[in-house]
Amino acid sequence: MTVIVLTNCPAGLRGFLTRWLLEISAGVFVGNLSARIRDVLWEEVQQYAGQGRALLAHTTNNEQGFTFRTYDHAWHPTDHEGVTLIRRPDPTAPATGPTSQHGPPSGWSKAAKRRRFGSG
Repeated sequence: MTVIVLTNCPAGLRGFLTRWLLEISAGVFVGNLSARIRDVLWEEVQQYAGQGRALLAHTTNNEQGFTFRTYDHAWHPTDHEGVTLIRRPDPTAPATGPTSQHGPPSGWSKAAKRRRFGSG
């Protein structure tokens, strides 16, 4: 079983994939392909995705029973002791380092600033 999920990709790429896969929802394609055809399709997806994102999941002989690949995704596959997991970006993490190095964020009361960052 092979599943390809496209987000914000050109309509021509979606039409191309319907030659081999069934589009069960907008941008979600499923089918049963050989490994060679699956790899050729994935190369085409990467080449023609443009500004879009793509995800490929397929069955394989491992502990999980499947594996996946991503193209231009913020979420990345990460191997953790033989199991592939998805690493998502932390939306709460500051972009330039801890908040205490750059001072408190605006909107805090003076008392809260003193408790958090000291009276200096």
